[in-house]
Amino acid sequence: MTSTLTALIAAAVLLAPGQAPEKSPAPSKPAPEGPVVVLSTSVGNITLALFPDKAPLSVDNFLKYVRAGHYDGTIFHRVKPRFMIQGGGMDAKMQERPTRPAIKNEASNGLSNKRGTLAMARTNDPDSATAQFFINVVDNGFLDYKPGSAGYAVFGEVTQGMDVVDRIVAMPTTSKGPHENVPLTPVVIKSARVGKATP
Repeated sequence: MTSTLTALIAAAVLLAPGQAPEKSPAPSKPAPEGPVVVLSTSVGNITLALFPDKAPLSVDNFLKYVRAGHYDGTIFHRVKPRFMIQGGGMDAKMQERPTRPAIKNEASNGLSNKRGTLAMARTNDPDSATAQFFINVVDNGFLDYKPGSAGYAVFGEVTQGMDVVDRIVAMPTTSKGPHENVPLTPVVIKSARVGKATP
């Protein structure tokens, strides 16, 4: 899915300097009630709480990829300051991994693309999401579902490791073939595992 999130990246151009809110420390959160996934990356761990009550298809899809080991050895292949980090599909050689069939877009679930939320990446086709995901590093309300805009489905949030996300998004980037905003130093997801809920 070399064109994954094309519309998302194009929309980011609309964000003028100072338009997006400044990043802020993540508030203390209660222990998640739903599934938790821990991404062990080459720069630290990111803990994700998933929302099966709001995005059952997206959560089930994500967990199937986690349990199959799909994300192990993939990288965060696109990072954009004051926007998001995207991963879940490419290895360090920018080779895309095979995926399961695409799922239905659940962006109309009432969840907003706020800082720290986890959402499904897709192409211009609203129902094209497979394995790739992104983490919002600022409030990106323009990505939400609204009349005339299919939006991007939020299905979880970062509960620990937002400092790791901020380090990733601040890394120097380059272009590799058709891919832009690729970290110069690969940020590898060493493993993705269902973990334990902690406050």
